Amino acid sequence: MTPALTLDRAPTQPERDAVAVRLAAIAVAAGEILRDFERGGCSHHLKADGSPTSQADLAAEALIVAALAEAWPGIPVIAEETAAEAAPAALFFLVDPLDGTKDFLKGTGEYTVNIALVAGERPVASALAAPAFGRVWTAGVGAAEASIVAGRPGAFRPVAARPLPGEGMTALVSRSHGEAADEACLAGLPIGHRRGVSSALKFGLIACGEGDVYVRCGPTMEWDTAAGDHILTEAGGCLVGPDRRPFGYGRRPGQYRNGPFAAFGDPSQAARAVLPERCPARGA
Repeated sequence: MTPALTLDRAPTQPERDAVAVRLAAIAVAAGEILRDFERGGCSHHLKADGSPTSQADLAAEALIVAALAEAWPGIPVIAEETAAEAAPAALFFLVDPLDGTKDFLKGTGEYTVNIALVAGERPVASALAAPAFGRVWTAGVGAAEASIVAGRPGAFRPVAARPLPGEGMTALVSRSHGEAADEACLAGLPIGHRRGVSSALKFGLIACGEGDVYVRCGPTMEWDTAAGDHILTEAGGCLVGPDRRPFGYGRRPGQYRNGPFAAFGDPSQAARAVLPERCPARGA
């Protein structure tokens, strides 16, 4: 049963779990749209900031926004493509219908659908689907993963991030982005292996013990990180900024831009992260 959400109170723990399950179903349904475009071709263009957007982004976002409005009318939705200027409230959704558009267009499969419910400044329920890999993660209270079966989430099983491995951390590094500041931060950590991974898929992999750290000093937006942040946190990991504190969400005066961050499977390692105070300027 889908719980009712109202702006005058935060959802209870059982409500958070139920919302997360519904968000997973919505994310997987949006992922089916993306898979259809992936198989059949997809036109795209560059936005003003130079990042690509496509028919697939818009179609997936339309489904998500409509599904959220049907399930929880009155709860604002801040979405990358069509509602990026919306104002947050005591409860609001952050949506990225296609995180990793470049990889989607290249056909690597390393893209995700991200949906998070934020209460105050922190996510309280979220879903992260990786349609091409047949995987979906979710978190209300506690994190879980399911396989995508016939266009729906299968049975969920709990997941947990792992402690620091004896052979050192596996760093998940972007295929499409990279900053000198990222490398500077990683240089101060006990990195044993590197694995190239695109999009918010990194958060899901760290949450289930398939990686240990993800550093991003370049620009990102709140809808890029909120769902993955919550899933990783509920799996026992953390995402921290330069002050080594968790991110707050709903920064409308900052146009929902994130600062530098580091995501860890083992929170005991977060104190070792040395991040710049601000994202480096392009070309710096």
